[in-house]
Amino acid sequence: MKTNKTRRNFLQQTSAWAAGAAAAGTMGLPNFAHAGREKELNIYCWEGYNSDDVLDPFRREFKANVKAEGLTSDPDAVNRLRAGETKVWDLINLNNPWARELMWPEGLIKELPRDRFEPMFEKMMPAFHPPYEWAMDKTGKHLLGMTQRFGPFSFVVNTDKISRKMAEDQGFKLFLDPKMKGRYGVLTYDNWNIYHMCIAADVHPFKKHNKAEMDAYTKVAKQVFNGAKLLTDDLVAMNLALINGEIDAYFTGGTYTASPARFDGAKQVRGITPNSGPMDGKGGIVWIELTSVVNHPQISPLAEEFLAYVQRGDVSKKVAFAEGTYNPVTQMGAKDVLALFNKEELDAIQWDSLEQEMANSADYDINPDYAEMYEIYSAAKREREG
Repeated sequence: MKTNKTRRNFLQQTSAWAAGAAAAGTMGLPNFAHAGREKELNIYCWEGYNSDDVLDPFRREFKANVKAEGLTSDPDAVNRLRAGETKVWDLINLNNPWARELMWPEGLIKELPRDRFEPMFEKMMPAFHPPYEWAMDKTGKHLLGMTQRFGPFSFVVNTDKISRKMAEDQGFKLFLDPKMKGRYGVLTYDNWNIYHMCIAADVHPFKKHNKAEMDAYTKVAKQVFNGAKLLTDDLVAMNLALINGEIDAYFTGGTYTASPARFDGAKQVRGITPNSGPMDGKGGIVWIELTSVVNHPQISPLAEEFLAYVQRGDVSKKVAFAEGTYNPVTQMGAKDVLALFNKEELDAIQWDSLEQEMANSADYDINPDYAEMYEIYSAAKREREG
């Protein structure tokens, strides 16, 4: 089981994006050749797709020279493309809003041939059948990428101490109960903490916020930090604290963070999605990854081949269980792919409740007030008591 800190940085302060891109220039770009690229492929991705278990069979089959770099922040990755790295990468793997909202409008990615790739969506889970909104541009005409990994992400409890039903019914209000003070940790994935503090304050995180909503968010941010026994960005340490009884729950987490502990036999560690909340009645958030072809001036012909390759059932399974944290994949909508997962693996990713959790979740999106909320969050974190 590996310590994994990568999902905490999905969003940075949006006001700094343009400045960051301008400052980055093209210095420090990897020295990848661009001539004779028929057998080259360069992938910029979240952990998992850069696993040798995923890449080595592709290298052998296509006799390809594949380089992959893991990323830790969606907006930072977008900025690198803006700064000139469209000349470096053939594929980019980010969470769902970025292709539709930023990369396609800015000409950073290419569209996919719908006749080849859209039928692959037909084999996915019903929620991802074509035309799938996040995979399309806003006109609905252009296919921008392929989905694969996804997962609900709210909070985690030890069900020996807090029942699943109670946690789902109370949602994030659980952490505002005075009886919970000193009984929970905060997994410091900053942008997720901000989103979840919004929900705890009955504030929709993905809409423009008025003063009353910002005040409610500020109050909750302070209360959550002040009531926490433990702060860490290490999901392994947080799971251990939950298992050994140091805490009964942790704020921010889900299938992604609970899965390694569950796979190791700690079935009492469970990701929770609230039954209700301020996002048009929904109380949880689900992230969905999308892999897109970069608008490289000399794009590798292997880019599309890799997108098709990872859709294969056996490869989908490897992506789902790569790098020490485990997640469902959209390809599990096909019976032959689902059959590749055994009972223990399905239990690790909470397959029994996935449909319900998806129904109670809004899709991950962009917070228009993130910069201001981040400042409030950072101050509350610095000033926390104890």
